[in-house]
Amino acid sequence: MTDYSFVLDADGKPLSPTKEVKAWYMIRKRKASLVSKYPMTIQLKQVIPTEEICKDEIRLGLDDGGLHTGIAIVQKCQTKNKVLFKGTIEQRNDVKHLMEVRRGYRRYHRYHKRYRKQRFNNRKASKRNGRIAPSILQKRQATIRVIHRLNKWINITSYWLEDVAIDIRALTDGYRPYNWQYQKSNRLDENIRKAVILRDGCKCKECGKSNTVLEVHHIKPRRLNGSTTLDNLITLCSNCHQKTEGKEEQYMQHYFNMLGTTNNKSLNYASHVMIGKKWLRGQLSELGILYLTNGGDTANKRIDWNIEKSHSNDAICITDLKPNITDIKEWTIKPMRRQSKAKADNVLGIKHRDLVRYRTRTGKQDKGYVTAIYPKTKQLSFRTIDGKDYKKVSANSCNVLWKYSKIYWLDNVV
Repeated sequence: MTDYSFVLDADGKPLSPTKEVKAWYMIRKRKASLVSKYPMTIQLKQVIPTEEICKDEIRLGLDDGGLHTGIAIVQKCQTKNKVLFKGTIEQRNDVKHLMEVRRGYRRYHRYHKRYRKQRFNNRKASKRNGRIAPSILQKRQATIRVIHRLNKWINITSYWLEDVAIDIRALTDGYRPYNWQYQKSNRLDENIRKAVILRDGCKCKECGKSNTVLEVHHIKPRRLNGSTTLDNLITLCSNCHQKTEGKEEQYMQHYFNMLGTTNNKSLNYASHVMIGKKWLRGQLSELGILYLTNGGDTANKRIDWNIEKSHSNDAICITDLKPNITDIKEWTIKPMRRQSKAKADNVLGIKHRDLVRYRTRTGKQDKGYVTAIYPKTKQLSFRTIDGKDYKKVSANSCNVLWKYSKIYWLDNVV
């Protein structure tokens, strides 16, 4: 496996990356100093003249997604193209929940602390033209934050973005409609509740009663990210609906079979990509030359070049440069919220969100970022790259690998 290190000169100008082995050699010889270990970046002790800096074309490929975003940097060389960096950005999906919690606090304050009459249509920022919902905008901003950080370490000459084109109507209907069908509604009423009841014949699908109060039930519950679509809604009477309360998972497959639908039609992430792609294009165009590709070309290149399917490998194919090898270190990138809720400062010098390595009593090692600290007992909790949680382990058994700085750069090397 060939891994690369970013290189800066004494003035901070980005140079062509070098192999990590050579970077550590230059540090030992005191010709360079370590700027960042994750990802590795060194700074030379001398200034390199501009005319001596390598002018090879360096492309950044971006496989945009609502849940994961693949990113890769490929250098165009005379003989063999080199993959200098590849990784997957894990996007946050808790912003909507946090905004709902904040809205609850505001309502409580309005009704219980000091009463004032409720106001409507008084938020200009929410009604401006071109506005993107905060839950979607923060994902695009996180991607731009990562690219800005990479731009400080390497000269990126062009940006290559896959032009996502998802037919939401085809996903909801289960087939590709004709052009004239897009102008007609795919349900019997514009009100989604009425449309579900009309579709089910104005009767409970479980017991068949019609002369009773009818309710619309989310087959996959909202707490599990169930969507409010025809395929995920079913008509039940109040008695049958009450039986499913708290036990929705037990009835999911039964109701899906009853409607002839499936559980794999989550449209949230697809719609997030479609809504925010125009904003992302504008930001990338300001950074440099932007080229757009499509998913068909990406898939064909991946098959022709015999590259394994992944978000980061798709980003490599998007650059339109056939690489020599793709077996380099895979990074997991996690842009975090700026504010920390940690009440304590540190425990034995380890702070909240720091990257640590933990050694168990059996000698096994694991690493992750700190999620909680307990100064009184000198313990901490951390989460690994694959989502495993370690609760209240001894801080004496942990070594700090890297101090947190706005973005997590995690590799799978223990």
